Amino acid sequence: MKMQKRQFRIGELAKQLDVERFVIRFWEKEFEVKTRRSHGGQRCYTQEDVDKFTLIKELLYHKGFTIAGAKQQITTHKAKQTDSVDRVIGSQKTTFEMPEDTVEQLTHKILQLQDKLKKLRMLLDK
Repeated sequence: MKMQKRQFRIGELAKQLDVERFVIRFWEKEFEVKTRRSHGGQRCYTQEDVDKFTLIKELLYHKGFTIAGAKQQITTHKAKQTDSVDRVIGSQKTTFEMPEDTVEQLTHKILQLQDKLKKLRMLLDK
């Protein structure tokens, strides 16, 4: 028996990334992300798509890239199949090379932790 991959709808993806649905649709168009559609015409995203959008958000929101710069980074990222993690130590910038899957896993975990922190803050504010 073949195991089916987990599919995400646009609302689930938007919630996971903490962005609006229109942002996902915009990124889909700008970054030429080909998504599947259900029989009813709804967008269906795979974990690979989630990882792509997570990288896009990281580049745009956290690393301060423009859309053009993010596109270039993604192209370079695909070509190298590794990503750099920059750390500022004192006034010195150090770059560590990591395999792509490690960076994606860490980025995914960071986003999960950010969501948990938001929920905790909401509980504490009550």
